[in-house]
Amino acid sequence: MTRTFYGMLMVLTLSTTTALAQQQIPSPKEHFGFNIGDDYQLANYTQTEAYFKKLSASNRTKLVDIGLTEEGRHQYMLIVSAPENIQQLEKYKTISQQLAHAEGLTDDQAHALAVTGKAVVWIDGGLHATEVVGSHQLIESMYQLVSRTDEETMNILQNVIILFTHANPDGQELVANWYMRTEDPKKRAMNIPRLYEKYVGHDNNRDFYMMNMKESQNISRQLFVEWIPQIMYNHHQRGPAGSVLAGPPYRDPFNYVFDPLIVTSIDAVGAAMNNRLNVENKPGYTQRGGSQFSTWWNGGLRTAPYFHNMVGLLTEIIGGPTPETVPLAPDRLIPNGATPNPVVPQEWHFRQSIDYSVSLNYAVLDYAAKYRSTLLYNIYHMGKNAIDRGNEDHWTFYPRLVDSIKLAASKKDTTKKDTAKKEEGGGDLSLGKEDTIKNNFFDAYFKNPIYRDARAYIIPADQEDFPTAVKFINAMSRAGVTIHKATADFTIAGKQYPAGSYVVKAAQAFRPHVLDMFEPQDHPNDFQYPGGPPIRPYDAAGWTLAFQMGVKFDRVLDGINAPLAQLPYGQIESPASKTLPVGKKGYYLSPSGNNVFIAVNDLLNAGVKVSRISSGMFYVPVSSKATEILTKATTELGITVTAADVAPTGLKAVAPARIAIWNTYGGSIPAGWMQWLMEQYHYKCTMIYSQEIDKGDLRKKYDIILFATGAIPDTGKPKRDSYWFGKLPKAEELSAEFKPWLGRITADTSVPQLKKFLEAGGNIVTIGTSTNLAYHLKLPVKNALIDPKTNKTLTGSKLYIPGSLLIADVDTTAAENAGMHAKTDVYFDRSPVFNISGDVKKLMWYSTATPLHSGWAWGQSYLKDGVAAFVAPVGSGKLYAFGPEITFRGQSHSTFKLLFNQLYK
Repeated sequence: MTRTFYGMLMVLTLSTTTALAQQQIPSPKEHFGFNIGDDYQLANYTQTEAYFKKLSASNRTKLVDIGLTEEGRHQYMLIVSAPENIQQLEKYKTISQQLAHAEGLTDDQAHALAVTGKAVVWIDGGLHATEVVGSHQLIESMYQLVSRTDEETMNILQNVIILFTHANPDGQELVANWYMRTEDPKKRAMNIPRLYEKYVGHDNNRDFYMMNMKESQNISRQLFVEWIPQIMYNHHQRGPAGSVLAGPPYRDPFNYVFDPLIVTSIDAVGAAMNNRLNVENKPGYTQRGGSQFSTWWNGGLRTAPYFHNMVGLLTEIIGGPTPETVPLAPDRLIPNGATPNPVVPQEWHFRQSIDYSVSLNYAVLDYAAKYRSTLLYNIYHMGKNAIDRGNEDHWTFYPRLVDSIKLAASKKDTTKKDTAKKEEGGGDLSLGKEDTIKNNFFDAYFKNPIYRDARAYIIPADQEDFPTAVKFINAMSRAGVTIHKATADFTIAGKQYPAGSYVVKAAQAFRPHVLDMFEPQDHPNDFQYPGGPPIRPYDAAGWTLAFQMGVKFDRVLDGINAPLAQLPYGQIESPASKTLPVGKKGYYLSPSGNNVFIAVNDLLNAGVKVSRISSGMFYVPVSSKATEILTKATTELGITVTAADVAPTGLKAVAPARIAIWNTYGGSIPAGWMQWLMEQYHYKCTMIYSQEIDKGDLRKKYDIILFATGAIPDTGKPKRDSYWFGKLPKAEELSAEFKPWLGRITADTSVPQLKKFLEAGGNIVTIGTSTNLAYHLKLPVKNALIDPKTNKTLTGSKLYIPGSLLIADVDTTAAENAGMHAKTDVYFDRSPVFNISGDVKKLMWYSTATPLHSGWAWGQSYLKDGVAAFVAPVGSGKLYAFGPEITFRGQSHSTFKLLFNQLYK
């Protein structure tokens, strides 16, 4: 009786203490002055950061500063769970890591840890800052989980550790301040003047295998190194027309390197989300083929976790502070497996989207609470499967191998035909009665040793541009991949590797990510129907990072025995320091290494004389300043410098160019990436807008103008300007700072000024669709992708190459290509291809009918002998045209030199 009394007293005391703690937490309205979801109201990040800190007073929370953003703000993650869990976070984090890595555990030990541990669920918001539901549902959800005491909430807190993370503080500050600056609520708009992430805007959700941006690095450390949650939920907008939101499960194809538990787990959690909305009479959820989203691509905040055995969730919901209307999409009114509960046309308010989002969060958290130990064990199971596959002969079911089986069988004519009778006038499809072939064809490919997956990848330390290879290793390390480094020289399969080489073994939990970074993606042919138009992939079809970065590596098909030391998870490596040799007359720097351009720019910016010889090699005469800068470069950048005892002849001096990068109101994402790249490699540049171009006299200010894709219109009838945010603001609505940013490049005004700039000796570099400038200038250049039968551009049913990696040939004798190899991977995204004549010089071209290296290239034979890049004289200047995306998202290091070489005068 006494024990019962004291037990009840303890519970009462704990409940009272918790209640008192919760009373100190202000509601959103008390803090912000309005309810989250009120029409025409947005909170900025300054206010939200202050609310994070107020919520941290609760004993249900721990506030973690995960790092600084690109603009220098603190990025916060609020951990929410039961008070007793908060007090033992390190214990539960360790369990989560142990189960995710799946190393050194038996199944019984994993089951025991799964019973002891807590499910870890990541919920973020605000990544795409104009999708304001994301950041605001985060505020409301945090408050409800911190303040509510109902049975469901308490059960969630007891069983789940929730990582509420703000994904883009800088963007929320910009967007909310811009929207709220207008006094009349009905005139408020999202038409912000610049990108909502300092450099890359919307592409902040395209950076999660490269992790160039600071926000991506902060987030990835928590996801892939620190916590490794079993579920991560990434909130976005915009739902497909005629629906409220798109959510899991997603349409095919999914990536073939996944464990099947990833696919079925997405189905399970997606069902819980959809079910909850239906129970709460919230219609409009669409899934699978009801939207464009798939699980094929790596690199997004939601998709990269799949390659780490996490259940990644994405919803794209409608709504915003300005009320809108759900439009009528007649076909969506018919219930089906994609949209079982259609929504009818109606006025839609911000609060409805917030309520939907909170319900979806609770559905995910309730699922995690109910299946806590299952989720924990399953991530271990997937990791163990990955380790086992990496330790044995394993074959991934790639479409190219299945197609080979079909081809081989067709030559033998051993196909067992479906004998179902066909009606007159044509047959019908009977699912489950597909044609079959003899099983020995399976053995010929999926038991053939030459087609097995690699067991390890070796990155030799003696490769030409090893510092770039180290950057690749750092991208892998930030992704939580297990990496080994050779402590001494070793030999594998008769090839010797030096100490300092890296080895990435496939026998690890994150094997899917390892394969994805080294192996070519093999996207299936995906058409609406045979002979019909292609279905556009969600983002890229192929992206193999090792190919993009030009990293040299060897695939090892058997076990590896070498003197190796494992790097700590997440450790960032530096290239090995080199010693500056003593040069009697000067130093040579080879342009084959990207970091060399950093050193060259540092020399030029310090006033040191730099020249180039005919091979493209840089030459620097001996001086105290040159020695100082090059000593630092060899030590910190790992570049190789060669001593020159005799000064070379035929030197051509180089000097820093006055570089301008085209930009536009609202911000160009490719231009933003280019600006970031210039800063990383120490080039000085200025952003230029169409109004300044139209005024002329460009040669007085600039030597080089860079046009990323999307700047130069085609030569057809002018199209109506469109912006992602809708209507462009009027000049009178803008301050003096932003008025000059309005406008677009036009054929009648801008192009003549660009022509004058070229004729006066200026140079222009165009990439992607901006190579249209060659047509405006009437150069002897033609579109190579023309159907000879119709004399029109090839249709998608004949030629379709969405974001993929192709092999291009390079003229290594051209000064413009200094440091390049004879063949290189280029990122091709429905890119232009040319036929040239006259005095136009070919720089890159496609020499074969099968240039595809990674991704999807339907009709690729049309590219054979087509020109990928050229340079053309225009008066005293030059136009450089690169069809592929040579600076793609700061990832395509193998083609950076194609830009860098042109940036000197």
